[in-house]
Amino acid sequence: MTIDLDMLSEEVLAAAALPMPFGRFKGTPLLDLPEPYVVWFKQQGYPSGHLGRQMALIYEIKANGLEKLLRPVLAARKQEASATQGQPENTPSANGLSNITPDE
Repeated sequence: MTIDLDMLSEEVLAAAALPMPFGRFKGTPLLDLPEPYVVWFKQQGYPSGHLGRQMALIYEIKANGLEKLLRPVLAARKQEASATQGQPENTPSANGLSNITPDE
């Protein structure tokens, strides 16, 4: 059996950043949910579908103390995203054409 580590990494990071869609912690990234809340879901049953799989993954991350490994990676990704967000793709400085002036 072969495991695609890139795909697994993306799935873990996506689960960690996914906002809780309902309840008391609505809008909170799954990785930031309090551990007792995640444990409660494990005991009571996860929601069905994709969210349930993501929450089960977060439970395993928290139960095995892996949060500390993910937080720096998530922070770096967030910083990268905010750095690239400020500049539209088709601006002259973004496409290397900043020294070109239009013909008059």
